Amino acid sequence: MNKINLATNFCKKKFSSPLISVSGIVVNLEENIKLSKIKGVAGITTKSISVLPRTGHPLPIICSYNGGFINAVGLKNPGIEQAAKEISFFKKKVKKPLIASIFAGQLSEFPILAAKVAKAKPDFIELNLSCPNVDDEFGKPFATDPLLSAMAVLEVKKVVKYIPVIAKLTPNTPLLQQVAFEVEKAGVDAISAINTVGPGLLINFKTRKPILSNRVGGISGPAIKPIALRCINEIYKTVKIPIIGIGGVCNAKDALEMIMAGATLVGVGSAIYGQGYQVFDRIALEMRTICEKEKIRTIKQIRGII
Repeated sequence: MNKINLATNFCKKKFSSPLISVSGIVVNLEENIKLSKIKGVAGITTKSISVLPRTGHPLPIICSYNGGFINAVGLKNPGIEQAAKEISFFKKKVKKPLIASIFAGQLSEFPILAAKVAKAKPDFIELNLSCPNVDDEFGKPFATDPLLSAMAVLEVKKVVKYIPVIAKLTPNTPLLQQVAFEVEKAGVDAISAINTVGPGLLINFKTRKPILSNRVGGISGPAIKPIALRCINEIYKTVKIPIIGIGGVCNAKDALEMIMAGATLVGVGSAIYGQGYQVFDRIALEMRTICEKEKIRTIKQIRGII
């Protein structure tokens, strides 16, 4: 029983399983080091990093509801100078692959961020092109525009030569497949999808006011899994580069469905709120059990099968 090997190759890097953390859930260095010690976690993704420090939105910034979560953290981070130091420290302490997520308010910031973060030697650089809860500050997300998304990739690839670059895309566009096509053509090495859906709004019935301080926020958790599966499968049918599947993964069945839709790696995020870091071990164990029962010998056997 449970002899299946979950090890996965992603952009020529070996992961012990398909399961990784996603950006924005675990947001400080100490906790990411603690998370990395969980056996079921095959890789870590940093919070999204901007050029200057951001304090994020005031509390409350997250709320659970039937079927999921709504959040507006506001991309809180210490800025690229401090973040680069943290990445270097993490890489000295932890052997598991690290994905450094970067976020820019304007196109010209992406190569600046990428060049500085590359010096800290993460295993991957993820371009967060798709955060939906800071639109009032920065306008529409890059990932809603195929040309802007491609330009971001082109600018980063000019300064990052030896670290694979990942484009994180949004479900909040009818042009998803076109965006995926254009970023692949621009030279991106992989795609992660999806970011949160929305923005959405929750109301405090007693106060007659929005629950979140930002009024609106991105929707995550089990409620968005069907959207994530559809998006991942559309991207899989459009590009030849690998995909990180994200959105509503809470158990092994969810993770295996992401792989069936076309994902190579599977991001676990909101499930940490309810189940803690041990959710990764539980999902990995369940994946082995299900694969044994279903006579699935390798994960590759079911990738993109639908």
